[in-house]
Amino acid sequence: MVTKNRYNRRSRISEAKFRQLVRCFAMDLTATVTAEMTGISLRSVNTIYLKIRQRLAEACEQASPLNGSVEVDESYFGAHRVRGRRGRGAYGKTIVFGLLKRQGMVYTEIVPDCTKATLQGIIRGHIDPASVIHSDGWPGYDGLVDIGFDKHFRVNTVPMNSPLVSDTSTVSKVSRAVPRNAWPSSMA
Repeated sequence: MVTKNRYNRRSRISEAKFRQLVRCFAMDLTATVTAEMTGISLRSVNTIYLKIRQRLAEACEQASPLNGSVEVDESYFGAHRVRGRRGRGAYGKTIVFGLLKRQGMVYTEIVPDCTKATLQGIIRGHIDPASVIHSDGWPGYDGLVDIGFDKHFRVNTVPMNSPLVSDTSTVSKVSRAVPRNAWPSSMA
């Protein structure tokens, strides 16, 4: 029996159309736009998009936990200037917690707050206990040694415009480099 598509079993979509769907998925096009462009039904496109997302999630779970030298940091996304409270308590900012394996992968998650319980729960679930953890002086990272992370080092950060910049947080640099138009509409 000759198969029409080696990527998706029992599919009536040709390999060329399937590759076109994957390209549209990679370009972050919606299922509706992809269906109009390719001539495939919206239901079929949604089904294939769902299968691609499930495969990506499986691959990410297999790659976890992060090990080696890992950097952790929280960052705030939102408007540059918001009236009212300033700093960590600024209204309308979205808190994003990031884990970065140096010269490797990045894991980010939107968190409701930067409390010790929230941050340590994510760290426990995504970092190998034998890893070396680098963090800033935020009190939410206190107690990592007590929960089994023996190698926890604090990095003293300095302002980016300071001539003394030596080793600032890479996660913060990544969050500053994200273009404003790449933020979800809830964070812009």
